[in-house]
Amino acid sequence: MNTSTAQLIDKEQVAGLKFPKEEVLTDQKAIKERQSTLERGMTLGNLQKQKSRIYFKDDKSEKVVETTIWAVTSNFILLKYGISIPINRILKIKF
Repeated sequence: MNTSTAQLIDKEQVAGLKFPKEEVLTDQKAIKERQSTLERGMTLGNLQKQKSRIYFKDDKSEKVVETTIWAVTSNFILLKYGISIPINRILKIKF
């Protein structure tokens, strides 16, 4: 997956985006890996205040946001100010 074309946005802009319901990853191994990486990102964010680069896809294009992952639920990640991103729209996470 090529995420070099992802548009960098501020976390506050995420709240105004629209997210389709379809899964962006097709490989089951990649989906499981994404989940464990999200949980690791949450731990790093909560314990060490480390930010993560979250690559995701809204209804228009690929985007990236650099922020702290505050919580991971079964369907969403939660960011500061109650902003959320559907997990099924996340392509990759980097620390």
